[in-house]
Amino acid sequence: MGLLQEAFFIEERAESFRGTLRPWKKTRVHEVPQKVKLMILAVFAVLKEIYEEGRDYSWPKPEVCPRCKSGRLWGHGFVPAYFDEFEGGVLLRRYRCVECGCVIRLKPQGYLHKFQSSIEAIRSSIRHRLETKRWLSAISRARGWHWLKALKRKTRAYLGDAFEGDLLEAFDRLLEMGKIPVSRSI
Repeated sequence: MGLLQEAFFIEERAESFRGTLRPWKKTRVHEVPQKVKLMILAVFAVLKEIYEEGRDYSWPKPEVCPRCKSGRLWGHGFVPAYFDEFEGGVLLRRYRCVECGCVIRLKPQGYLHKFQSSIEAIRSSIRHRLETKRWLSAISRARGWHWLKALKRKTRAYLGDAFEGDLLEAFDRLLEMGKIPVSRSI
């Protein structure tokens, strides 16, 4: 075999082995990242100010990660959230824990997770319906029926059929238990 043919053969063999691990090289063990868990923290904030100031709003930074209690939190940008009071999205602040990878999203107090209406608006809408047999004009009937059906279902599931109080009392009791009174999931 000539010198040129031998060089071609070596190059061809090297090409077939590229990308495979060689026994004399140390392999690097990669950690499999944990699934990022989203945590939502309610903080005292005025929604109108957040909407007007956008990214310039001064959000309070949590001192420690609620999951692993580490003090190393980094800013993780903003995420839009939609509320009944505003047509566009409101930018909510996020932080990420360096240690456990937990993403922490801050939201204003007084709102339930995944709900656009405030707790007080939902409660007053249900109260108005129970007292007058009509829905508030600001809330659509479909949305109101959704809340009322879910509240009745949650009341039966968590407080039992023997619950003596009215639905507004059940609403407050479920909130105290840490449940979302008007969500469809049990």
